[in-house]
Amino acid sequence: MEEIFRRNGFELSSDQIKLFEIYLQELKRWNRVHKLTSIEDREKIIIRHFVDSLTLSLCFQQKGIYVIGKSVCDVGSGAGFPGVPLKIYYKDGIKLTLVESTAKKCAFLEYIRVRLSLDYTVVCKRAEQMPENSFDVVVSRALGKLEEVVPMLWRLSRQFIFIMKGKELPKGYDYCKINTHHIKNNYILFLPKTT
Repeated sequence: MEEIFRRNGFELSSDQIKLFEIYLQELKRWNRVHKLTSIEDREKIIIRHFVDSLTLSLCFQQKGIYVIGKSVCDVGSGAGFPGVPLKIYYKDGIKLTLVESTAKKCAFLEYIRVRLSLDYTVVCKRAEQMPENSFDVVVSRALGKLEEVVPMLWRLSRQFIFIMKGKELPKGYDYCKINTHHIKNNYILFLPKTT
């Protein structure tokens, strides 16, 4: 696992690697019953979920956004992507909230929070029910149609919105293009919100 992260440009401590290993084991264990992700292969989980989530940090750097000390919200977190990998990466540097409306996924997020001894908040409701301007940075991955997602995320953010779009690049948005050893030609949309 450590080598996969390194090949993609992420130098992690042994403690961080240990947390990712536990996360992987628990995800696979819960997935047998709760179907949290369609990806079941170890290496594919590491690349498509863990490494892909951390590519947000590359976009933060590209856009000159210093996230340390900021409140970060992951909307539609699912099994914790990208929020939980970002929390493992930035540790207590970010104040993380995960918003997820599916009860079984919320249960997993709460369980993994305790299991990994991470400090974050799980809100088990729809993002539309959250108060406006609640977070500095709002991130989202695989959430739905852009025309529906953008207004919802815009409502929640005070400063910046990042939407992970994979290989799709919609017209009219600022973006980061991500290229690492395993993640090729992926796009993260960047929407700065000026107040």
